[in-house]
Amino acid sequence: MKDPNHIWNFSTIGGGKRVNIESGSDLLNLSSLDPKLWTALSCPVGGLEIDQKTLEWIDTDKDGQIRVPEIISAVEWVTSVLKNPGTLLKQEVLLPLDAINDQTEQGKILLASAKIILKTLGREGAGTIAVEDTADTTKIFSATRFNGDGVITVETTDDEDLARVLNEIRICSGSVTDRNGQQGINLELIQQFSDNCEKYKAWYAKRDKDREKILPFGEKTEEAYQTYCSLKSKVDDFFIRCRLAAFDPSSTSMLNLQVARVESITSKDLSSCLDEIATYPLATILSGRELPVLIGINPAWEKKMESLKLLITDVLFTSRNSVSEAEWSRIAETFGAYAVWKSEKEGEPVEQLGIDRIRELSEGTFFNRLTTLIEADKALESEANGIILVDKLVRLHRDLFTLLKNFVTFYDFYSSGSKGIFQAGTLYIDQRSCELCIKVSDMAKHSTMVSFSGMYLIYCECVSSATNEKMKIVAALTNGDIDNLVVGRNALFYDRKGLDWDATVIKIVDNPISIRQAFFSPYRKISRFIEAQVHKVAAAEDDKVHTGVTQGIATLPVKEEDTKTKKAPSPPFDVGKFVGIFAAIGLALGAIGSVLAAMVAGFMGLVWWKMPFAILGLLLLISGPSMIIAFLKLRKRNLAPILDANGWAINAKVNLNIPFGNTLTMLAELPKGSKINLNDPFTNKKKTLLPAVFILSFICGIALYLLWKYQVIHIRF
Repeated sequence: MKDPNHIWNFSTIGGGKRVNIESGSDLLNLSSLDPKLWTALSCPVGGLEIDQKTLEWIDTDKDGQIRVPEIISAVEWVTSVLKNPGTLLKQEVLLPLDAINDQTEQGKILLASAKIILKTLGREGAGTIAVEDTADTTKIFSATRFNGDGVITVETTDDEDLARVLNEIRICSGSVTDRNGQQGINLELIQQFSDNCEKYKAWYAKRDKDREKILPFGEKTEEAYQTYCSLKSKVDDFFIRCRLAAFDPSSTSMLNLQVARVESITSKDLSSCLDEIATYPLATILSGRELPVLIGINPAWEKKMESLKLLITDVLFTSRNSVSEAEWSRIAETFGAYAVWKSEKEGEPVEQLGIDRIRELSEGTFFNRLTTLIEADKALESEANGIILVDKLVRLHRDLFTLLKNFVTFYDFYSSGSKGIFQAGTLYIDQRSCELCIKVSDMAKHSTMVSFSGMYLIYCECVSSATNEKMKIVAALTNGDIDNLVVGRNALFYDRKGLDWDATVIKIVDNPISIRQAFFSPYRKISRFIEAQVHKVAAAEDDKVHTGVTQGIATLPVKEEDTKTKKAPSPPFDVGKFVGIFAAIGLALGAIGSVLAAMVAGFMGLVWWKMPFAILGLLLLISGPSMIIAFLKLRKRNLAPILDANGWAINAKVNLNIPFGNTLTMLAELPKGSKINLNDPFTNKKKTLLPAVFILSFICGIALYLLWKYQVIHIRF
């Protein structure tokens, strides 16, 4: 029961104060904890390292997000059906049946349903139940005749007549899936089928009531009507053409078949041109002519006209070989009642059963008997729903506390030896392993949010070598160096199940990784700048040489007769210009020498014990700003923006200070006791000139200092 005076315990971790959930009493009073003190207010259902089915049970509004009220509701439900809420903190896979509180109505149903499940699976008498037992509800319900969902199948009844009706309903009205996985029918489908039978029967009764008018050709009326409909437009066209010929006799030749159309197909196999021939007039067009029924008919329409004569004209007009326009109108009137009756057809889905079967079904008790079976099935609804709720219970019993530790407190993320449910696996790259890897659900949102995290981030596109699936992850680098990290580099990602994925770096968000990396950062930038300038100068000189050589070859002397223009004389040597250039170069070298001499003089003028401090000061002058900026950023590294970009609603700081960050990215280390052979046969044996250059520069500096000190040279400061 809730305690209005419940005392909460808090811990300071990750830049904020987080509540400790340590007992069943804490769970019972979770609803009284101010949501402002929760680490998260919302998280997505998918993409997390926790059973998604468990999260779907908690997501009662099915919007794909889990919020504080839904978690509180899940906690209140599960604690109400367990004797001791503290058992949730153990996160055990097996749920003991004696842990269910059978003193409540809900608990009694769940306990009975759990026993039914175990009995169905052949484990009657077992004292525990697990998710593996409850996950396959189809298997559980396949062994039961009734399962409470209001759906019955052919296996529900032993009556062959009812089974036949049930199949007929499925064929004519469709089906729904039963909890046992088979297709069946429910009360709605029975009612729909019954209504269609009644409608079709009533419609058919109209025909029997006025049979002579509706069926002018008896049982062959439908066949005769279809023949009439297939010829109607063609016959109407024939009579209109004849009337036009009577109106203007000179148009008769144009209304008949044009010779050019026949000529276009005479060279072909005419049997393959029936579609073209069918577009020709039905018969020769003459003023006031009747339509011949047999002779002189377009070959493509001969069979239809034979049917017209046999089914209609021989019945209405005895011994006639032609039909006038008035007689054709009479034929249309003859089918009037039949056409109206057909347009009023209802209950068409059951027509395939035939009127006799439809009458038998309408007049029998089949529908009432099927309805009785459905009512018997629905009578077990609470017990069957209890079977489904057992699955919810065992999943919450196993996973709810895991969710709470990653929603309310982020305990798993900050605990050594465990991972948060948002951590997707481990990325191996550049002799290090990155433990803080998160699946990316929305790359565009990440692009706008991650700049606030203050972390060095690597985005990778991963492809599973086993399933060929693809996904994107973002990995945080919190230790080591960044010299060899570039877009396009390959790595290897292992998910939480141990499956490997080929990873390729597609984006890098640059931020400080450590104070040590920040110390060397200015020197690396200077080194890269010098290297770039050297490359630039070398490339320029190479182009200059290449251009000079090619121009020299192009300006070689040629015979006078082979050219129309003479070579322009080279400009005279400008002595003043070059004197100025050399003077400027001399001044620059003098200034540089003066600065170097002053620095060396100042350094040599120090007492010996001050010299190390001077060197240290110089280093701090260069690296200090970078280290200060890095220190400030490293203190504020925050995981919240990355999770927010993935659909979370983070309510507190999720900071990664330097010591904690070092545990999330592990550098390569040799095993303890390893032996190392330092004799590398491929080491470059050539001596480098850098030490010699350094020593020479130092000697020159000393020499300049001595020359100045003994007034051999004069330098003004």
